[in-house]
Amino acid sequence: MTHELKNYTLITISIFIMAFGVYFFKFPNNFVFGGVTGFAVVVAQITPLSASVFSFIANTLLLVLGLICLGRSFALKTTYASMLLSILLLVFEHAYPMEQPLSNEPMLELIFAIALPAIGSAILFYIGASSGGTDVLAMIIKKYTHVKDIGIALFITDLLMIICACFVFDIKTALYSFVGLTVKSFMIDSIIENITLCKSIMIICDDPEPICKYITEGLNKGATIVDGKGAYTHSCKHIVFTTLTRRQAIVLRNHIHEHHLNAFISVSSTSEVFGNGFSNI
Repeated sequence: MTHELKNYTLITISIFIMAFGVYFFKFPNNFVFGGVTGFAVVVAQITPLSASVFSFIANTLLLVLGLICLGRSFALKTTYASMLLSILLLVFEHAYPMEQPLSNEPMLELIFAIALPAIGSAILFYIGASSGGTDVLAMIIKKYTHVKDIGIALFITDLLMIICACFVFDIKTALYSFVGLTVKSFMIDSIIENITLCKSIMIICDDPEPICKYITEGLNKGATIVDGKGAYTHSCKHIVFTTLTRRQAIVLRNHIHEHHLNAFISVSSTSEVFGNGFSNI
């Protein structure tokens, strides 16, 4: 599977998850915690346009802005994602019309309305795409300002939706929406951080060659060797530093144990890695 095919497969899965959460949990409850789909709920209450039709129109206009400010690659991925989202919402609308919420538990539905779109959005942001709408504005803010967390940028762009909800719906709906926006913003950053999480590893050993050979040839990652000296034994030691994915860290640990390589291993988590061999350079 090529890199581009993998990206578009992830986009398709992410958008389906997002569309399911938006249509079946967000729209029926009038939750307005962000994005064009959130504003669409407001528009549907005060104009003849349905939420799905408004989402289609607004996403198309914002895609042009994304192409200008964020480049062709982002625009292509986002175009596919936003068009697919709009199409899925229209399909859901015709296949399963929603005249009322699925249940009488607004808090339970709020959880799904937050979690499903947040998971989809986090995956999209990770691969350099978005679902369109105010996500485009958030990525522009992230690129051109000092706001580096995409969740905070989303909170800034979507707060206007909550203010509108206060005037269009009752205060209870507005409060639910504010909770949803806040949790969604932090949840997206948390998911992205977990996706990008890597392991920074320090290995103290007598013979670094078999370990470094496995890291460079078996795991296709780099390593740095530093000479050291034991504080208690005063014997010469070698310290190997490397950074791996979580799966590779487990593989390396098992390799060292299985081959009885005498080594002391210290592993710490890191959420930002920049350099060859990592996708977020």
